[in-house]
Amino acid sequence: MNATGIKFGLGLYTALFIVFLYGPLVVLGILSFQTGPEGGPQFPIIEWSTYWYRHLFGLTPPSRIAPLPIEQALVRSLTLAVMTMVVSTVLGVTAAQAFRRKFRGSGVVFYLIVLGMMVPGVLVGLGMALVANAFGIDRHWWGTAFVLHVVYTFPFAFLVMLAIFNRFDPSVEEASWSLGVSPARTFRKITFPLIFPGVLSAMLFAFTLSYDEFSRTLFASGRDLTLPLAIYGTFSVEVHPNVFAFGVLTTLFSFALLGTYAILMAMSVRRARRVAIQEEA
Repeated sequence: MNATGIKFGLGLYTALFIVFLYGPLVVLGILSFQTGPEGGPQFPIIEWSTYWYRHLFGLTPPSRIAPLPIEQALVRSLTLAVMTMVVSTVLGVTAAQAFRRKFRGSGVVFYLIVLGMMVPGVLVGLGMALVANAFGIDRHWWGTAFVLHVVYTFPFAFLVMLAIFNRFDPSVEEASWSLGVSPARTFRKITFPLIFPGVLSAMLFAFTLSYDEFSRTLFASGRDLTLPLAIYGTFSVEVHPNVFAFGVLTTLFSFALLGTYAILMAMSVRRARRVAIQEEA
């Protein structure tokens, strides 16, 4: 096979992958614009309407289809995701900082950390539920579920920061120490600005993984439902187009989050370049 054939094959594979990845989102968006208040998914669309988007916010007359129970569940999921993001990122940065030097048992510790992302979520959630019941611990989204989310997302943040520190030039820190600057101030003023793009990536990983985590939360959240559990409880009986409308809004939120991440990353890169230019001068 010549180079042209290989390029064509790779291009076709990439196109099919993109269709497979984003095709369901397109169908979801189309189905969310069908008319209401009755009916389930129908295609092709007979009449276009924004009824189900207004239905999400309670702007439509009462009907047999109840609004999605997302208000408190959304607040819980966002709060849990932010808590997980902060703790996992801090743990990831400190653990990766510790691994910059070899120490006895580092291999065992590394695999113990990574194990948190490898064990199936259903088993971990069920194990947490059994342990909580055995010791009489109440299960809550801010307690037992939060611990599981940190155990799950911490390895991702750790691996991201480990890759960042593997490319980090320690001579910059050594120069600061030789001038009498304390290690804490050196980390705050020099190290952290240089690794900030990696910190942003770790934060994004932890937030997104926690926000839509289902299996670990199912057994550990107790009576209070997070957003994935609330949505599952709604469409496990009957699927209505309001779920599609909410899916579109959630996707837009994800894209907005990625856009914010891209802006912060660009600002961080420009700042790092300015620091490098000043050091060269």
